[in-house]
Amino acid sequence: MDKLLKSISYIFHPLFMPIAGVIFYFSKSPRYFQYNVVKGKLIALFILTILLPILIYFILKILNKVNTIKLETARERVYPLIANGVIILMILKHILSPSQDLELYFFFLGILISTMVCIVLAIVNFKASIHMLAISGLCMFFIALSIHYSININATIALMFLLIGVIATSRLHEKAHNYIELIIGLFIGFIPQLILINYWL
Repeated sequence: MDKLLKSISYIFHPLFMPIAGVIFYFSKSPRYFQYNVVKGKLIALFILTILLPILIYFILKILNKVNTIKLETARERVYPLIANGVIILMILKHILSPSQDLELYFFFLGILISTMVCIVLAIVNFKASIHMLAISGLCMFFIALSIHYSININATIALMFLLIGVIATSRLHEKAHNYIELIIGLFIGFIPQLILINYWL
């Protein structure tokens, strides 16, 4: 059980949540997308949201700006979060556009807002849970898509709520966060996506 709970933090790492949202969107959207366009966006987003942050982490580690991949202190999170914010800005400027990718554009805009809030909190030495931020934001995006396209994904949404509980349990088990940090992280991820629904739903 101990190994299972620890593995959950890696399996559902925040780095994987944006690309998971993009894949889910393309799999459920009734709109027609050219295969090459979808493939190109997925490859670009995979590189920018997963590979590039990993590379940046190792650079920061070499520069002694971070100690471990767990980013155990609030101060350690500042540079990775700023880097992530810059990456999301690049995605919004060069990969996604409101005219062609309206839903995904606002999904990533919500991620950017959540990231900025996390940066501010990290600067004032508060360590909000990025795991909870990521999974709650993704869950809200799924709910919004189900309403927007009138599709029944109740099982998926139920699974997402289950994952929120499982991930929270995992983070508590690892003593990575306390209850307040988990709850704040959940709201930081959930609320921006909820507010931005008004612009595309």
